[in-house]
Amino acid sequence: MSLTTGRGPLAPDPAGHFDRQVPAGAVYVEPWLRRVRALVGGRTAIDSERVLLVHRPGRPPEYAFPEQDVRGLPMEPEPAAQGYVRVAWDAATAWYEESERVYGHPKNPYHRIDCIRARRRLRAEIPPQVLVDTTDVVAVFETSRLPQLYAPRSTVRLEFLVPSPTSSYCPYKGTASYWTAVVDGRLFPDVAWSYDDPHPESAPIAGCFAFYADRVSGVQDVPDWFRPPLVASQDTNHDANHEANQEVTGQER
Repeated sequence: MSLTTGRGPLAPDPAGHFDRQVPAGAVYVEPWLRRVRALVGGRTAIDSERVLLVHRPGRPPEYAFPEQDVRGLPMEPEPAAQGYVRVAWDAATAWYEESERVYGHPKNPYHRIDCIRARRRLRAEIPPQVLVDTTDVVAVFETSRLPQLYAPRSTVRLEFLVPSPTSSYCPYKGTASYWTAVVDGRLFPDVAWSYDDPHPESAPIAGCFAFYADRVSGVQDVPDWFRPPLVASQDTNHDANHEANQEVTGQER
């Protein structure tokens, strides 16, 4: 999500509008003033401080490098930046910005997350059991996405939830764990997710639970006049579509 994906301003289905027409398929290129390295095994295949960040509609950002900074990796010219090339993410085994490892794709500088304590109702149930019913929540507001409510662990009836083997990764929140409900002897897979050790910008949701609107009945008190994305964001790594499709906001049913 953000500039070119989800409901961002240059995405195929933007949330807002410009006051004049923007050329279809416009690509935005900007300098990325960080040292970027790519490793293949223990070998450094890219080490560059002349990096560009390329934003294409419907895709997460991509790095572009001067050709001489790439050694021994398949590359192709970057059409939006003369003299620069791009390298497929999976061509390297590890990517770094400065000394921090980067997973999935470069973080989008136009993607913002605000985790705000709120008094909004979150109720989720699988009849006849209520899994959570609270107004003590953390509301997560992400760029161009519907808000998502997270309930503190102390408000969730954990006796009806067991850990699931499912996991996914978000570059902005971290690794998500999933939870299966057990009600009257029946299993309801992956009805909730949580982040036990989120990234610093998402620290307020550590240990909190969110619920999938299409897998539980209930209420999530968030604004409902904004349409969710028509296409799932690609702003995640190997489980991108899984997480993007599941972290949907529930409305009263």
